[in-house]
Order: sequence, then structure tokens, then C-alpha cells
Amino acid sequence: MLRGLEGWHFVIIAVVFVLLFGAKKLPDSAKSIAKSLKIFKSELKDGENKNDKGEKPSSDS
Repeated sequence: MLRGLEGWHFVIIAVVFVLLFGAKKLPDSAKSIAKSLKIFKSELKDGENKNDKGEKPSSDS
């Protein structure tokens, strides 16, 4: 997926993010994205552990 991207592509993406969100909001955004990923990974682990034990995954919806 990212094979065609080179270093300068990432520089352009970073500049666009700074222009869109501003330099002050980027650290807060990065923290919330990291927190969301951490929660997502822990939920995946919990689901795998339930499947390993033979329990049915609960469907909350």
C-alpha cells in the first residue's frame, strides 16, 4: 500500500496537516489517536482471549 510513497510525500502530507489543523492542535490529536489505538488493540486481545477459551464473543449491538 505504501510502496509508492517516498520521503518527500510524507513531508507534503505533514505540511498539509499543519495547515489544516494548526501546529498547536497536532499534539493533542496525536495523543487521542494513540489512545484510541491502544483501546482498540486491548479490545482485540480480549476478543482473542475469549475465542481461545471457547467463549462466544458478546455482541453489544
